Amino acid sequence: MKNIRRRIKILKERKLKKNLKNLKRKLNIIKKRKVEKKIDNFFDWIKGARLVELKSCNIKDDPVRPELDVVFRRSYGRKIFGVIYKNEICAIMCFGFTNEIPKTVKELDLMTRDAYLQSAHRDQKIGQIAIAYTVWSKKRGGGKLIVKEVFKMIKKSNHLNRLVTLSPLTEMARNFHLNNGAIELQVNEETQNFEYKL
Repeated sequence: MKNIRRRIKILKERKLKKNLKNLKRKLNIIKKRKVEKKIDNFFDWIKGARLVELKSCNIKDDPVRPELDVVFRRSYGRKIFGVIYKNEICAIMCFGFTNEIPKTVKELDLMTRDAYLQSAHRDQKIGQIAIAYTVWSKKRGGGKLIVKEVFKMIKKSNHLNRLVTLSPLTEMARNFHLNNGAIELQVNEETQNFEYKL
């Protein structure tokens, strides 16, 4: 009798172990599918996104320079670009166009005004250097994508020959630009400049 009970117990344990193994395998399959779906969704939005010029943006969302109003961002040839996917703005980058590299926001303001006024006497092409002075993302991967899209746009331009940043002195800004292929040009008193080679 004891042998039979022991045998039944062993069989139950084996069955439980086998069932447990099957459950673990099924859970792993479900987890893998979820991860694959997330990756597919991520690449779907990246492929479907497009770069557009914006007339406005919510400056309160800007973690870098929220003090600069929309009038500043759109005056003297300065522009706001966004990456849009399914009518949702996923990332934003603001630019000024200059002929020199600014070290402060005040210099950026003066240099963009100067480049804008010079363009009035020439062919309306403002500055030779695109200065990205703020960038932020609302969706994972948006920051990297907008840098890539803006880089392509500037490469196609017939008057812009450089893409340079006017970044805050933070490790986050430094890592973001270096990880996206920029090189460090200079570290200033209040800012740092990185350049994306065209």
